[in-house]
Amino acid sequence: MINTEAIKKDLEQKLQELIEKADELESSLREPMSADSEEQATESEGDEVIESLEQTAFQEIDEIKAALKRVEDGSYGICTVCDEPIAEARLNAYPAAAVCMDCKSK
Repeated sequence: MINTEAIKKDLEQKLQELIEKADELESSLREPMSADSEEQATESEGDEVIESLEQTAFQEIDEIKAALKRVEDGSYGICTVCDEPIAEARLNAYPAAAVCMDCKSK
């Protein structure tokens, strides 16, 4: 039996951490570039990496919010594709999982 209260608490904690991380990344992107054109090129490359990390954080935030919604509506742990239970081992490894391994591999 899945302990949804513990899962919910863990998901909420991870969500808060990701929101803070995304805010830090956004702040980093807002910093003005240096006047040196060579330095600007390096900073621009760094900004691309930061933007990629930020997008990954936003995607994880969306996945966690969806998982929390499934916890609330009682559908947590049920594959959103085939309506079969998601293996507890998968949920332990990735609590925001929305699909079972069979559907994921298709």
